[in-house]
Amino acid sequence: MAETHLQATAPDRGFLTPREDYSGLFSWIFSTDHKRIGLLYFWSIVTFFLTGVTLGLLIRLELFLPGKTIVEAQTYNAMFTLHGVIMIFLFIIPGIPAAFGNLVLPIQIGAKDVAFPRLNLLSWWLYAIGAAMALGSLFSGGGAPDTGWTFYVPFSVQTTTNVSLAAFAVFILGFSSILTGLNFITTIHRMRAPGMSWGRLPLFIWSLYATAWVQVLATPILGITLALVLVERLLGTGLFDPTRGGDPIMFQHLFWIYSHPAVYIMVLPGMGVISDIIPVFARKPAFGYKAIAVSSIAIAAAGSLVWGHHMFTSGMSDMAVLVFSLLTFVVAIPSAVKVFNWVATLYKGSISLDPPLLFALSFILLFAIGGLTGLVLGAPATDVHVHDTHFVVGHFHYTMFGGTGMAFFAAMHYWLPKIYGRMYNKRIATIAWGLIFVGFNVLYLSMKVVGMQGMPRRYYDYIPEFTRLNQLATVGSWILGIGVFLMFFNLIRGTFRGQPVGDNPWGGATLEWTTSSPPPTENFEVDPVVTHGPYDFKAAGIL
Repeated sequence: MAETHLQATAPDRGFLTPREDYSGLFSWIFSTDHKRIGLLYFWSIVTFFLTGVTLGLLIRLELFLPGKTIVEAQTYNAMFTLHGVIMIFLFIIPGIPAAFGNLVLPIQIGAKDVAFPRLNLLSWWLYAIGAAMALGSLFSGGGAPDTGWTFYVPFSVQTTTNVSLAAFAVFILGFSSILTGLNFITTIHRMRAPGMSWGRLPLFIWSLYATAWVQVLATPILGITLALVLVERLLGTGLFDPTRGGDPIMFQHLFWIYSHPAVYIMVLPGMGVISDIIPVFARKPAFGYKAIAVSSIAIAAAGSLVWGHHMFTSGMSDMAVLVFSLLTFVVAIPSAVKVFNWVATLYKGSISLDPPLLFALSFILLFAIGGLTGLVLGAPATDVHVHDTHFVVGHFHYTMFGGTGMAFFAAMHYWLPKIYGRMYNKRIATIAWGLIFVGFNVLYLSMKVVGMQGMPRRYYDYIPEFTRLNQLATVGSWILGIGVFLMFFNLIRGTFRGQPVGDNPWGGATLEWTTSSPPPTENFEVDPVVTHGPYDFKAAGIL
């Protein structure tokens, strides 16, 4: 399908052409163009993602055999801490909203930019400063942090490693997230093109809108919590440290009040990407548009009330356990609404198995497996059995990597041809997808099984009975790693040397496909007027 839309000549470079006021690197780092800021986020996030992948491969290599394999225990603790901090705070949380939200949101609603372009640039600078501080914690103070990405007390207030700088880095990153959320909420409310009613918003925009509210309302709680950890470490206030009369359980409540809603900051934008991709490659309007849109808001609301299921083994009343367990099961309902509507959209569609759809289908399967195994953790009786085992690690990666990661990959293959005006090699992209899918399941399914058998998470060593499954998981990580690096090689090559594409290589009906590839600086040569829904292919003249 797509090849018929490819151009024979090189595309106009659009917004990629340097402006007169700055040149070179400065034309990027001082730009207030939302697309340039989106690309700054994108390449920063990809760099940190590959760093996190490398650390993950080293962690799996260390666990290939019992005892020491490549590093000492303290180095292992630092590796999984930094792997978690990078992947959570520098990749998964900002990944889709900051990168693809900035790239696509204003174009999809027919705006020239976001509501506050300078605030948008400040958000990226805060992200860059926070990232530099997180990496700086490796090489300064008392050594790399070793607490895990959760910074659990009392260990995080007692360890002599450089937890203070890492926690302050996350504090800074939180401001970046809040400012992005404020910008998106205002932009969606105030800058929609004529005719772009709420009922005509693309589902990706609905997901970003729901995410932005969680960013604004929940992120300050994490910032305050980590600020209190800093005060505790520097001044010894005794708020969380039990040796000074503090309460470590209070830290867990405060941490998870943010961090469980953060799960939905991570996955909701991914769901929006999938909701946009499936109708295009099934050549059908989205089934249940209103249900998918409302379910995004429902997930954001219900997901803010389930933090307690992380603490069933920490000690709480039976009534609290019952309520949090019930709410955990309730949040599965709007998630299932999305999955059923995606499948219904595919039903009897004219399906094109291009790389974006392959990653979207992987998202549905892997996220469904992650969600179903999440019910094991939402039920108190089974949670007690698998709490803090590798089963939780497998579940978490099925949900976050299988969900957000696959959606991020789908978004890259869907929108990068639009942004750069060039197409990657689809055959190599399909091979890379196959390697990623196989390696992913070998790696994380093995983790689930060894976790069910009782292997604890975060442990440097294990008993010999767990060796075979750990070796299988490590082999899976190698397959996954080869697939990831092949995928990025293909995308980068396509970005600079790929065949030029037309304005609408996939045949989409949303507004970004009506402008040139790459888009001009102000997105549209003529201000658009919206006359049909985002997935009405007939009205858009595509079918």
